Amino acid sequence: MLPVIALVGRPNVGKSTLFNRLTRTRDALVADFPGLTRDRQYGVGRLGPCPYLIVDTGGISGGDGVEVLMERQVRLAIGESDHLLFMVDAHDGVSPADIDIAAELRRTGKPLTLVINKIDHLSQDLVSAEFHELGIGDPHPIAATQGRGLTALIEHVLDLLPPREAAEKVPDADKGIQIAVVGRPNAGKSTLINRILGEERVVVFDSPGTTRDSLYIPFSLGERRYTLIDTAGVRRRAKINDVIEKFSVIKTLQAIEACNVVVLVLDAHQGIGEQDATLAGHVIESGRALVIAVNKWDGLNSEQRANIKEAIARKLMFLDFAATHFISALHGSGVGLLLDEVDAAYASATRTLPTPVLTRLLDDAVQEHSPPLVHGHRIKLRYAHQGGRNPPIIVIHGNQTAEVPDTYRRYLINRFRKAFKLHGTPMRLEFKTGTNPYAGKRNKLTPRQVKKRQRLRSFVTKKRP
Repeated sequence: MLPVIALVGRPNVGKSTLFNRLTRTRDALVADFPGLTRDRQYGVGRLGPCPYLIVDTGGISGGDGVEVLMERQVRLAIGESDHLLFMVDAHDGVSPADIDIAAELRRTGKPLTLVINKIDHLSQDLVSAEFHELGIGDPHPIAATQGRGLTALIEHVLDLLPPREAAEKVPDADKGIQIAVVGRPNAGKSTLINRILGEERVVVFDSPGTTRDSLYIPFSLGERRYTLIDTAGVRRRAKINDVIEKFSVIKTLQAIEACNVVVLVLDAHQGIGEQDATLAGHVIESGRALVIAVNKWDGLNSEQRANIKEAIARKLMFLDFAATHFISALHGSGVGLLLDEVDAAYASATRTLPTPVLTRLLDDAVQEHSPPLVHGHRIKLRYAHQGGRNPPIIVIHGNQTAEVPDTYRRYLINRFRKAFKLHGTPMRLEFKTGTNPYAGKRNKLTPRQVKKRQRLRSFVTKKRP
């Protein structure tokens, strides 16, 4: 196990900036906005002599509502850490909140290091002298934005940790099947992730927009390995005015591109909206396997359930390849079947399609229903082979393939999907037209052909009046 280092402090002291610097990533959202980070964000530290796990946490502010849930996440991170980095703001000086947090951290008995951030344009000696009253020891002044003092800080922390055999090895890069849970705000995505994990891993609050960043959470179920990606809710573009929300939407779209399977969470109480169809369309354009989870199914009467099913069939008819599960993330009903469906969708998306079988299926489809005529000539489709996986791509070679209509393209996709029993994944067809080696070239006549043409011309000339 790698050593675990948690970043703790008030809101807006630079914890996420330091997290990105230590992990050499941009996984954590950073803005001059207090309370931006709400969930625990994990990453592998790349700065220093050996790797370690770094945990970014939300700020401890002592508020109510969602702040209480945020602080619960902070305390969970403190409990599982080997060392704590208590971050303070050099520009703000020692605040009453810093004194209260320092007292609480000392009571945990965990190894603790005081980090003074934002020391740019300030005297390090004067600032350090002021923060000695916290009683934590010699502080380490840094400037996380510019990267000043970070190497010395992490070397100091790692020297205080006991040596570990696995400390020099980076964790296994195999993240298993990456599952992005997406949907509109307040659809129950975070609740579903907590239900799957069996713990309060992410903050759940009865307010839209609680999740702001995309969280990658690896876990195992038996011998199966997964990575759950909790994403921010996506609203219509016209309703997005907050800059933070715009960045959250970008992180959600990036998570869709990076994952293997998408679980689209629909809110049965809100009904099927236009934004659900738009988000599903983006998933298909990205080529990701898809599982539909209709949440908050409990509490609906038979008429409401029938209306939801009718709305799904009418508004999401283009998702007929994806399985639909009706679940209650809060109570757990139907959630256990989701991972089995995810495995099936991923297996379909990564399946190997043999070339002889594809070509035979193509011939059977053409014999049963021929392509249309184009300028009096029949489109000829000769053979097919697989061109990629996740999503499955089938490349079809022939003549005049650029003229294949969309209706015939859908016909071929349905034939291939039915023959290989591919469920839960979109499929793409690519058509390629072979080049004619004799195009633009004229045959050179032999002497005998030249004489024959001359005789014919003379005969035609004599026949003219």
